[in-house]
Amino acid sequence: MSTQSNAASGAFDSPAATTATMSPTRPLYWSVRRELWEYRSLYIAPLAVAGVIISGFLVSSIGVLHVEPRFTHRGHEGVAAPYDFASVLLMGTVFLVGLYYCLDTLHGERRDRSILFWKSLPVSDVTIVLSKAVIPLVILPLLAFAIVVATQFVMLLLNSAVWLVRGMSVSELWTQVSWGQMSLMLLYHLVTVHALWYAPIYGWLLLVSAWARRAPFLWAVLPPFAIGALEKLVLNTSYFGNMLGRRFGGGPEMVVSAASGRFPVDPNMVHLTPGHFLVSPGLWGGLAVTAVFLFIAARVRRSRGPI
Repeated sequence: MSTQSNAASGAFDSPAATTATMSPTRPLYWSVRRELWEYRSLYIAPLAVAGVIISGFLVSSIGVLHVEPRFTHRGHEGVAAPYDFASVLLMGTVFLVGLYYCLDTLHGERRDRSILFWKSLPVSDVTIVLSKAVIPLVILPLLAFAIVVATQFVMLLLNSAVWLVRGMSVSELWTQVSWGQMSLMLLYHLVTVHALWYAPIYGWLLLVSAWARRAPFLWAVLPPFAIGALEKLVLNTSYFGNMLGRRFGGGPEMVVSAASGRFPVDPNMVHLTPGHFLVSPGLWGGLAVTAVFLFIAARVRRSRGPI
């Protein structure tokens, strides 16, 4: 009886039993964590840019202390311009980091031959590709939101200190900048544009990264360029080029001020239409294309070996 009990206990404690009871999402979770461990530039690059922005803003604020108030009085657009610049620069940095990551991640594991180790683990190619897609579609937008909001808040505190020293109304500054509403609008922009609308771009780059043996950047750029050039030469039309332009331009929910052509800090300068965006054919067509790209990337990774 004791022997049978020990055998049963050992069976439940065995790796096979542990694997059988493992949550289906657990391999995906640890795969995403592995990506964050391996690609520290995902958060180091935007944090470095945020540090440069804050340092430059601090130097500028100290310089303003030596100028008479009558020469530094600016309207709403002048006060909001540094926050506008910080958000655009940080979002652009995160977008470029996402492009580089997607183009390198599946190609890099074949180049450094680490694919031999990862293929030895009981994790499917679909899980691996999905974990890599989660980075630009979920992690980077959330990371961008946190860094931009924190950077703008530090800038607002520094700006408040300058206004307080100069005897100006700090409440007027906070009213003009509208930091809370600005953060909500930023989150909306990151979810709709950077996560959903840009999804086909990330999917295409992941597919190229899984397929190309050399020069993945050229393989990512040349086929779309060739298609657009061929369409122009044969049909004298630019439908494909215009489609790519709309995709990179941000689509119907690109939050840009009509007055200044920049990402606005004032929520009153834009009109958000989430209902129109959710029924947009471009959104659902792009997500369908993304799913196809990721499926093919998983199939390609299954047959690809080290370079």
